[in-house]
Amino acid sequence: MSTNVENSVGRSLCDLAPLEAILFDIDGTLCDSDPIHLIAFRQVLQQMGYNGGEAIDEEFYMKYINGKHNEEIVSSIFPGDPERGIKLVDDKEALYRRLAKDKLKPIEGLHQLRKWIEDHGLKTAAVTNAPRPNADLMIEVLGLSDFFDAIIIGPECEHPKPYPHPYLKALQVLKVSKDHTFIFEDSVSGIKAGVAAGMSVVGLTTQNPAHLLMEADPIFLIKDFADPKLWAALGDFDKNVA
Repeated sequence: MSTNVENSVGRSLCDLAPLEAILFDIDGTLCDSDPIHLIAFRQVLQQMGYNGGEAIDEEFYMKYINGKHNEEIVSSIFPGDPERGIKLVDDKEALYRRLAKDKLKPIEGLHQLRKWIEDHGLKTAAVTNAPRPNADLMIEVLGLSDFFDAIIIGPECEHPKPYPHPYLKALQVLKVSKDHTFIFEDSVSGIKAGVAAGMSVVGLTTQNPAHLLMEADPIFLIKDFADPKLWAALGDFDKNVA
């Protein structure tokens, strides 16, 4: 009896053989950064007098901030006020980077997965909507500076996630096929971007509810990179390509 880990339409990682590359989102995928983002947004918005100076809560963060790029965020928080939007982004990102240096931690199992990828000689890219200074800092703090073959920044592409352009650019830069590549993502917009690019996506339930992520059509969901479900899938891959 097969142990293939797959979703209801029968897709599995084995279908991607020979595997060429794995692509990663950063925030919420490589690291549990959302609590740090929430702290930074909360402090800066309070300082700016938003909502009468009352602190935003996690519900507000999930509705208006989580999984969105900065242009989306400021247009919903400060519509028609680009100057305040720019100040929010600049001050928040600067505070986030200061906090992240001490508080950022890898998602469980990340370094075990890194070894598996390196042992298999796969190409890798980080694909994120984060500003480049944030992406570079997070990758450095996580000890992954020599791991990724490319870092793709969504706002530097024609369109950021949830559009497919960042992931399509990653394929182009790595010179790999979408049919032999898969993605790790933790947000609905990120999963949608990967699916729209024609790739298989493994979703992480690090921040968002499983039922919401499944609506974006990942091949399956995992808790983190130590999840037995992931290692069963990778084990099946090894058996099928041996």
